[in-house]
Amino acid sequence: MSLHIGIVGCSAEGAALCYRTICAEGAALLGPHAHPEVSMHTPSLADYVACLDRGDWPGVGDLMLASASKLARLGADFLICPDNTIHQAFDHVAPRSPLPWLHIADVVAAEAERRGFRRLGLIGTRWLVDSQVYPDKLAARGIGFMRPSAVDRDEISRIIMEELVAGVLKPEAVAYHQRVIERMKAAGCDAVVLGCTETPLIMNDGNSPLPTLDSTRLLARAALERAVDAPASART
Repeated sequence: MSLHIGIVGCSAEGAALCYRTICAEGAALLGPHAHPEVSMHTPSLADYVACLDRGDWPGVGDLMLASASKLARLGADFLICPDNTIHQAFDHVAPRSPLPWLHIADVVAAEAERRGFRRLGLIGTRWLVDSQVYPDKLAARGIGFMRPSAVDRDEISRIIMEELVAGVLKPEAVAYHQRVIERMKAAGCDAVVLGCTETPLIMNDGNSPLPTLDSTRLLARAALERAVDAPASART
């Protein structure tokens, strides 16, 4: 019996991709049509955005903790959050959480190290790119990084918040991301972190100038591995 995965959702498209990945790829580990038990809770995205707009990271953390408590009552064994931006509140969340978490940037950094990447481009919302969510985790593994220019951060953030979170996928958005990633490649990056969980809806290894680190699917796969490989004593 595998562990029960709790998903603390923020924006719908990223959370849905994470959920679908767990369900679709569970069969490779557990057999046809099989996957671990999964529960998800998401408050209104507007509640998160209100906190983000005023820089209220404790407020973001409180929303995450409210979801964590509900998922604990549903029987989840551990938690993941398929949203990079709100991990900036993780230090507020972890000590007060009723359940353990996988940290999305830890998962991505571990994969970057496994694949031998040395300098990563980082794209995502401006809140995420301006933060230490990824730099701290990458530095711990001796991996460098590059942020986009201020102009590129603003436009990518706009694309995410006005288009991708609403499921609007435009070729112009793909082209803009390709130009930004090409500049990162020219500056010496050897891979790019898709640091918004909606970005894999438009960017992948097939259309990116650099190899991609898909934070959404990497987190889902890490959750699957934890759920399936946990010792019997940890299973409910």
